[in-house]
Amino acid sequence: MKLSICIPVYNGADTVGTLVEEIIKDYKNHDIEIVLVNDCSPKDNSAQVCIELAKKYNFVKFIDLRKNSGEHNAVMCALNYCTGDYAAIIDDDLQNPPLEILKLVDEAQKGYDVVFAKYHKKKHNIFRNFGSKINDIFATWLLEKPKNLYLCSFKLISRPVINEIIKYKGPFPYIDGLILRVTRNFSSVFVEHKSRENGKSNYTLGRLVHLWLSMFVNFSIKPMRLIMGLGFFTMIASLILGIYFVIDKILNPQISVGWTSLATLILFFGGLQSLILGFIGEYIGKNYLDQNGTPQYTVKNEYNTDIKQ
Repeated sequence: MKLSICIPVYNGADTVGTLVEEIIKDYKNHDIEIVLVNDCSPKDNSAQVCIELAKKYNFVKFIDLRKNSGEHNAVMCALNYCTGDYAAIIDDDLQNPPLEILKLVDEAQKGYDVVFAKYHKKKHNIFRNFGSKINDIFATWLLEKPKNLYLCSFKLISRPVINEIIKYKGPFPYIDGLILRVTRNFSSVFVEHKSRENGKSNYTLGRLVHLWLSMFVNFSIKPMRLIMGLGFFTMIASLILGIYFVIDKILNPQISVGWTSLATLILFFGGLQSLILGFIGEYIGKNYLDQNGTPQYTVKNEYNTDIKQ
């Protein structure tokens, strides 16, 4: 069995070298390849560190992206370049010990297509944990994810599922959404999770919102149905209120009509219309970018990718 270990790299110059050396030490008796994808790290020399690793080890593939595309796009790039029977996706921050991949492999060999990691206690900061919780709620609703399944970035994917996932060529991939579209034959196992020793999480609020929008717009039409339901509810509520105000005015002619209620209604319906148009625009805009041939990623340089593994 050949194992591909896919590592998206973003501002990981201080950690990716240590991670690769740990993998090589832990898996010296295994048939492995390591696929590094630098997502155009802007703050350090991640690319140069990865180049040195690729020069040192011929089983280390390195793809340097020309522009920042996002973690999921970088993972898609790695999956397109990997050749193993299984691909393990692991972050470059050393919070997941590489030896824990074997737990995922052992579980996968029971016949599962995908194995997700799960933690007894996550060592992320409060903001990251909160974002993960919100992501889990949305995924359960939008993607019909089983409630007891935790979608973790640390996972193992079998070759048949990889082959299906990489058929997706759209510019806004969401790996877990693609997995759930391909198979329901998955499992999860507990693994160790370490505290971050270097730097800070690259998941900002903006990146989390971008991830949620990718999930909303690209992998489900439920938000559109929710908006339609909200519009219908608002219409019915407005009709009821209109009838009430007319009857109240007839029964109590002395009631003076104030501008406060009118201003409130105008602001409410104006905001509601803007929200609805925004969602529709998001769907149309992303569909336009997809049809326009926007690439998932653009490669600047690659190393060891032509070596027969």
